[in-house]
Amino acid sequence: MIHPTAIIDPTARLETGVEIGPYSIVGADAFIGTDTVIGPHVTIDPYVTIGPECHIFQYASIGAVPQSVKFEGQKTFVKIGRGTTIREFVTIHRGTKFGGGMTEIGEGNFLMAYTHIAHDCIIGKNVIMANNATLAGHITIGDNATVGGLVAIHQFVRVGDYAFIGGKSAVVKDIPPYLIVSGDRAKLHGLNSVGLKRHGFSPDTRLALKKAYRIIFRIGLTLNEAIERVAAEVEQIPEVIQFIDFIKSSRRGITR
Repeated sequence: MIHPTAIIDPTARLETGVEIGPYSIVGADAFIGTDTVIGPHVTIDPYVTIGPECHIFQYASIGAVPQSVKFEGQKTFVKIGRGTTIREFVTIHRGTKFGGGMTEIGEGNFLMAYTHIAHDCIIGKNVIMANNATLAGHITIGDNATVGGLVAIHQFVRVGDYAFIGGKSAVVKDIPPYLIVSGDRAKLHGLNSVGLKRHGFSPDTRLALKKAYRIIFRIGLTLNEAIERVAAEVEQIPEVIQFIDFIKSSRRGITR
């Protein structure tokens, strides 16, 4: 179902069940998956791949060239996974050659109105980004993370799985998985206990993560001392291992 006012490039590929509303534009070499619905006045630029069962609302702009002074017109891409909802006025930019060439958004994400995702960002699955959340380039967001409204995240920051960022925060350093942060500049406020409970994490898992958090951030040890103590005193379940590995691999530094 394609509205007669829509403009579809001849090289674009549309799967069965796709709907495209009035005055929307689909550019060259774009791909739109089965049963995806694109509302009115949406722009899908070249080299964008959109998975099946997505819903894109009016005035969204997907695949525009990146806002980067280093970009020189190279062929780069945007990829969006199955079942993602993209609300009004969301902007998603293509990758850059020097950043890997791809901006990628996983499955089942919910991007609320005016969200901006810049070049070379990698977004996991089931991520929620509230209104006006803004990502600079080269950011990684883990699975099931939540980014509150009016949040701004500095380029190259990593946000771990199940992290929660409170509204109006300015994030300049990495956020480990399973934690809550908020503020300008963002500070840690403990374990995302409510989120973990809602996602079915067991009481034992939540307790182990809480112990690891306290040792790392609350008792005044150096990072190396704290990591050694976590290894000695906290059960090494997969979630604790992931938490520690994320911290050890940080290049920007960890939010404190």
